[in-house]
Amino acid sequence: MSILVGLSVAPLAACSNSGSDSMSPPKASAVSLPYRIGPADTLSVFVYGAPDLSVHDIPVRPDGRIAIPLVPSIVAAGKTPQELGKDIAHKLSKFVRDPNVTVIVDSFHGMMGSEIRVIGGGAKPVAVPYVDHITVLDVMTEIGGLPQFAAGNDAYIIRRTAKGDTKIPVRLGALLNHGDMSQDIPMLPGDVLVIPQTMF
Repeated sequence: MSILVGLSVAPLAACSNSGSDSMSPPKASAVSLPYRIGPADTLSVFVYGAPDLSVHDIPVRPDGRIAIPLVPSIVAAGKTPQELGKDIAHKLSKFVRDPNVTVIVDSFHGMMGSEIRVIGGGAKPVAVPYVDHITVLDVMTEIGGLPQFAAGNDAYIIRRTAKGDTKIPVRLGALLNHGDMSQDIPMLPGDVLVIPQTMF
């Protein structure tokens, strides 16, 4: 899946899930804070009317910069695709009249600090790097399953949105022990998976 943002497209309005307190998991299209490009992401840059300037699968270097034709170095990390598109258009305006630039994020790793954190269950907190299409099941596989003293079916995800934190219930026991894939919720950068500790 790719994020497509052009200069002529208005930013998406972030919103929280009004039904987040129910036991139904949110759809994958739930909108959180705008995605910000991070090191190791790969990008495509399209300059309309100037195909020689359009490039694909550009890696964001560890220093957070990318290089494209006529722009040998520009900071990408920490910006939204739309912000980067505007910055590239500004740089190209010295060479191209009224450049129209679109930036697509082809693969996702996110900014440092945007990892998924898992806390509770009587175990040491864990940070799992965010990657494209990661889900709850992927996170649980990464940490080796439920901690010994975890109340898995009482777990929930804390997701930051522009309107505040949203709490999303997730039944980890049903997912891991009974294969209930309805609980395999897509994760977003910065999500916190909270696993309460059992009282028994």
